[in-house]
Amino acid sequence: MVATWKLWLSLFSVCSLLCTAVTQLQLEPLNSAVLQGSDARFNAIVQGSWDIMTWNVGGHLVLTVRSPSEIISSENYNATFCSSGQGACVEFTIFNVSRTQAGPVVCSVQGSYIPQIAQLSVQDSGTVSITGGNVTVMKDQQVEFQCVTTGWFPIPSVSWNQNGQAVNSSLYNTTSMAEGDFFNSTSVLKIRAVSNTKVECTVTLPSLKTPQSSSVFMVIEPNYQDEMRKVRAESLNNAPEHQKGQVNLSYVPDNQIKVTPNVLQENGQNNLKTPGVNNTAGESGFMKHRHLTIV
Repeated sequence: MVATWKLWLSLFSVCSLLCTAVTQLQLEPLNSAVLQGSDARFNAIVQGSWDIMTWNVGGHLVLTVRSPSEIISSENYNATFCSSGQGACVEFTIFNVSRTQAGPVVCSVQGSYIPQIAQLSVQDSGTVSITGGNVTVMKDQQVEFQCVTTGWFPIPSVSWNQNGQAVNSSLYNTTSMAEGDFFNSTSVLKIRAVSNTKVECTVTLPSLKTPQSSSVFMVIEPNYQDEMRKVRAESLNNAPEHQKGQVNLSYVPDNQIKVTPNVLQENGQNNLKTPGVNNTAGESGFMKHRHLTIV
């Protein structure tokens, strides 16, 4: 008798597992973030036989699907049958989604299926700008940049880049304030001017495929003294080599023996002949000689 009860319990457990596996409902994604005005899509996969599927948004029934092909849609909502290797697939779409539709999206299938719930987040992207525009500063000067975002929901993530490289978060501070149904933020970045730099403020939300950004340029103003030193250095480097001086043959260093000239008689005049100097006449008939005056 005990063995019989054990057998029945085992069969019941097996049946329960099989029934659960056969009647399974999956919903994806379970969390979806989209921009207001865009479309939101969810896929429901049903394993097992079924007749009716319903979709609820914000606590209201918005669409009914009858297996195998009948769809009863309503304004701004639609469903299509899709292919899946795991079972019947239904794609549910919310067109032109608004923030009033944010919250739970519930898919239910008649029978022993457990309803599945996804969360829909509807977000808004606003504007971003760095105030003041491009700046010209002195090297090593402390520079402050201010990035302002307006009309975002929820509070966006703000970050800074310098020449495409992320700035350490310890160098900037961001504050946000609600204004109606939106948030405005102000982020202040303080850096030291080292070189010419592109400064960029980046703002993003989970629903944004591409972050929004604003950028300005920081230009280092040349230092006059540094520029003068640079000009002098370049001038010296580019200067031509000094021309070599001509040898002065008549120069006699101090403490050297003076040469005593010999007197040469020419045309009745006394000319002095210096040793080591060619006194012969050239081809022109003129004699090359050097005159010395004795005081």
